Amino acid sequence: MAAQPARTVSAWQPAVPGVTEVFHAHFTGYSYPMHVHEAWTLLIVDDGAVRYDLDRHEHGTPHDTVSLLPPHVPHNGSPATPHGFRKRVLYLDGTRLGEDLIGPAVDSPDLRDPVLRLRVGQLHTALGHPGDELEADSRLTLVAERLRTHLRPRGVAEVPRRDPALARRLRELLDERVVEGIVLAEAARLMRAHPAHLVRSFSSAYGIAPHQYLTSLRVGRARRLLLEGRSPGEVAAETGFYDQSHLTRHFRKLVGVPPGRYREAR
Repeated sequence: MAAQPARTVSAWQPAVPGVTEVFHAHFTGYSYPMHVHEAWTLLIVDDGAVRYDLDRHEHGTPHDTVSLLPPHVPHNGSPATPHGFRKRVLYLDGTRLGEDLIGPAVDSPDLRDPVLRLRVGQLHTALGHPGDELEADSRLTLVAERLRTHLRPRGVAEVPRRDPALARRLRELLDERVVEGIVLAEAARLMRAHPAHLVRSFSSAYGIAPHQYLTSLRVGRARRLLLEGRSPGEVAAETGFYDQSHLTRHFRKLVGVPPGRYREAR
């Protein structure tokens, strides 16, 4: 008896500028007809493979490939393996990638770049956790920068430069905004710096990404409040975490035990 087709999907719109939709799917026995998107389609395949036509040329997506399909260009898609495919997709608007990159993306939509593939996977993980918007925005900024490097004409690649003064100013801003937090676009505007340069400068100067630094400060404050006998729910609200589960996930990661157990060990 032939296996029945399977179609499992999840989709959401995160609170991260430039991302119009996150779409995860597992399909067997299903093929997309020719269609277009208004947004850029950033695709990774975790299991199986997808075969698709773009601009009258056939392409494929093995698991180590990142595929970038430009807006307004027709394409289709079908399983390249008997068991179908499992994919994760981001749809990005024009604020992240400009129209000048559509032509290069049509010519080379499939990018063999292990670092980029890893970063896109990490970005999806961050996008799946409410409260981690600064991390997701930072990761997306660096992913978009690396995509532009792939699509930019050879010989015009930008050389990252260190900027310890900028990094110090961002650290001071994060110190002031521990509870309320800050979005990357606002920080870049206040610092008068490009978001990617801001993230790289901070990471280079301190060996830690801005979102990791902010989370560390919040966990530190949470520890002090827990030792005073406050409940994890109260502590989460007073230290800038989205909710108690958000606090628990990061607290366990940095301290080794959940906040409730830490509180009991006073």
